Order: sequence, then C-alpha cells, then structure tokens
Amino acid sequence: MPITLDAVAETSYASCGDLSLAYQVFGDGPVELVWAGSFASHVELYWTMPEFGSLMEKLGTFARILLFDKAGVGLSDPVPRVRTLDERAAEIEAVMDAAGFGKAALIGVSEGGPAAILFAATRPERTRALILTGTTSYSATQGWDDLECDPAELRARVVRELGEDYVPSLEWIARSQEFGRAIRSAWGSGAALKCVISSIRSMRQLGTLERMCASPAMARATAEAGFRIDVRPILPTITVPTLVLHARDDPGVPVQSGRYLADHIPGARLVELEGADHAPWFTEPDRVATEIEELLTGSHTAPAQSHRALRTVLFTDIVASTEHAAAMGDERWRAVLQRFGEITAELTERFGGTVVKSTGDGHLTTFDGPTQAIRCAEALRAGAETLGIEIRIGIHTGECELLDCDIGGIAVHIAARILGHAEAGDILVSCTVRDLVVGSGTGFEDRGSVELRGVPGAWQLLAVERHGARAGSAEAQLVSMPTPGPRSTMRRSDRAVAVMAKRTPWILRGMARFSAATGRR
Repeated sequence: MPITLDAVAETSYASCGDLSLAYQVFGDGPVELVWAGSFASHVELYWTMPEFGSLMEKLGTFARILLFDKAGVGLSDPVPRVRTLDERAAEIEAVMDAAGFGKAALIGVSEGGPAAILFAATRPERTRALILTGTTSYSATQGWDDLECDPAELRARVVRELGEDYVPSLEWIARSQEFGRAIRSAWGSGAALKCVISSIRSMRQLGTLERMCASPAMARATAEAGFRIDVRPILPTITVPTLVLHARDDPGVPVQSGRYLADHIPGARLVELEGADHAPWFTEPDRVATEIEELLTGSHTAPAQSHRALRTVLFTDIVASTEHAAAMGDERWRAVLQRFGEITAELTERFGGTVVKSTGDGHLTTFDGPTQAIRCAEALRAGAETLGIEIRIGIHTGECELLDCDIGGIAVHIAARILGHAEAGDILVSCTVRDLVVGSGTGFEDRGSVELRGVPGAWQLLAVERHGARAGSAEAQLVSMPTPGPRSTMRRSDRAVAVMAKRTPWILRGMARFSAATGRR
C-alpha cells in the first residue's frame, strides 16, 4: 500500500556502539533505499512539511525507504564530540543492519553526502547505487575566519584548489558566508535555514526546525568539521552506479560542486534541477523521484563486478631487526617475532581490520576506514614496546585491488613508500588520512612534503602525535566542543510541536500550509 501521510511511520532505534539512532522504515517497493540526510534532521518533524511527505510517497511506490537521524541530531542520542566520517559511515551500516537492509541504494543529502560517498567506496558489496543531492566533496570555507574575509580572496583560493570551472560566483560566496555566520551566532532563530530554504517563509517554523534538529553547539561543531572535509581522493574509487542531482541555484551548496562530483566519479550522471532551494523536496520533486526511479528500476546495463574498493592500508616494520636478532639469538628472536605476529592479529581483529600477510619484519593489514587503522597503529606501537622493540608504521587510504589472498594497487605502494620515510616509533600518514579523520581527536605533526619513489607528485606526510591533539590546536578545539542534543536547548513550544509531530502530524501540516500561504512570521 502507498504511504498515507496521516500515518507517520513508527520511529525505532538502532544500536551503534553505545549510541541509539532513531530511524523509520516505510514504503512498499522492492528496492532498499537509505536516506542519509544533513544535521538539520528530525525523522518525525520532517513529516510536518507536506512537500517532504509527497516526495516520500512517490519514492515509496518503488522503494522501501530507511530514514534516520544521525548521532547528535533529531531524536538520536547526543554525542560528546562531532563524529568522524568513518563513524558516520558506521551509523549508516548500523541502521541498515537494524532495519534488515542487505544491499541498498544510498541518497546522500547535503552534509550527509560525504559519509554516503565513503560508505559506497568502502562497502560496495552493500551499496546498490549512490544518489548525491545538494552535496560536495570539498568545502570552500576552511574555518570561521573565512566568513569575514573578502569573497574575492576566498574565491581565488578555491580556484587554485579546484580550477575555474568548479568555483561559484562572488555573490554566491558572500551568501554562503552569511549562512555560516547564522550557524555560528544565530542558530535556533531560523536565520541559518532561511539562507538555504526559501520555500518556507515563516521564521517561526524555521526556528522550530533548527532548535529541534540540533543544538547550537552541535550545529557549530558540525559546521566546523564540514570546513575540513575533503573526500576528493575517494571519488575515483566509487564503482557503483551514481546519480548526481543538484539545483542550479542551490543556495546551500553551489551547482559547481555537483558538476565536480559528476566529473570525478566514474560513470556518474549529472541532472541539474531548476530551483533555488537546498532541500530536494522543494526543487522539482517529481523529477527527483523520476530520476531516482529510473536509476534503480529502469533498464540499464549492470556494471561489471568490481574487485576494487577503498581501503586504508597499514604497514608495520620492526626497527633494527638485524641488531635485535644478533643480540637475542635466533631462538629468542623467533619467539619475539611470533608474539608480535600474535599481537598484530589480535589487535587488527579488535579494530575491525584484516591481516593480509607478513612482510618478514612486519605486516600488511587493511581497514575499512582510517580511524580504526590509526587506533590499531597506536595499540600496535604500545604492544611492540612491551616486547622491548620499536616499530614504525605507514598508513594511506586509497583504492585497492582485492585479490584472493593479497591486495594490490597504487594505494598499497603509497603506504609502503610512506613507511620508508617513518622513523622509530612513528605512525606516519598521508594527508588523505588526515582529512578523513577530522573530529577524531587525533593530533598530527607536519613532516613536510616529500617525493615518494615511483609515485607522481609531492606528498605531504604527517606523524600521529602520541598524546592526541595539542592544546589550542584546531583539532583540539573541535573535539572539546560541547555538543548537547537538541532536547537540551528546545523551548517549551518546541516540545509541544514534537508531541504533535508524533501524534497528530496532520495538524502541523495544515499549520505549515497556512504559514506558507500567508508568510506569517
């Protein structure tokens, strides 16, 4: 049966580690479809917008839809710090497991796009297709200071990074700075969402949406993390069918970002929509539903089965192994090597990785994401020290060829070359790894740019700091940001709206229609 908008789907909870994530499942179509939204999310308040319900009803005719609030927003548990992309991808997997979804299409909406991109790249066996709408792979704004700088200066920097074809106008950059200032200083008033959702004219309704979706601190922390997201290196590794939808006059993310995604994801198709709203249910929703349906149910040639996927590659190497062997004797040294191999296997399994093979004085291991790899590397370093030895570690994230009992590809070579630059006790990583663990609390020491033998270009290398991010550093400030859930900052009227959204959503939909018609503020 089709979705009836007077009967909102029941909200359930999925476990993701120690956190509970709110989710809903609805629709009767044969295709599993996961909606990975932005931090402005509330699975029950969504339904008070008639346009959202109409789009979901259309999608529900051919799909079974999984809608969820990510950790820290909406009805999901609050978090003590902003989440990394690794953790956001793990949240997608957690709600899929709870809902019984096996292999699903993913819709990455706005700030939810990078996590969907990472999921599709690292878990292609669970990804049927990828749809990206109003999202980006790289942020033009790199920090709060950029909100006050000359738009021309900011545009020039992005031109250097992306090229002229992928950079928005000065007018768009100035409007985006206004949006950032509203997130930083006026979240909860409706001012931020007003910058990106022009179809809702009631500031009261926009303010309620902001307060119920995220607390001011969570909104600021998420924006801060978003400034530093860069998933451009991942785009060429995506192997699933990909559709990019983007409004030509999107005020939240420029259409040039959608064009960049389509140009850099193999085989991706770009559809530019007519409209000036960031939310897809306000921008040609009928066409949005049609394009998605065609991708997921239309006749098209299935891509060849890929044996390539995004992996984080970790190499370890025992420092001064020859000297240790000479000092200990063969029998004792073999015992040390055996024990280090056992420690490697135990810790790799604990952190969700795979031991690929021994390299003689070390090991080659892989992980789905860099956060687990770094945590495992820190544990391996400590474990080696208990044996009276030192190790060095090199880590890189990139596309790998998955062989029967081995892995191959340029990412493996890069990780091996990085290991060659590491000193005793170092955990040395590429800048790609650094960019993917924003918000994890990991501190890095810049080791400069080097040439990696057999690999084109200069590569910036960074060493993982032993005691976390330095006090006062941008990473330390990001991790220490308090991020209470929205419940702690909701007004009494917001709580009444939350109850109505759950029990009598039709009343709120009528109020929303009335506000839209009158422009009541």
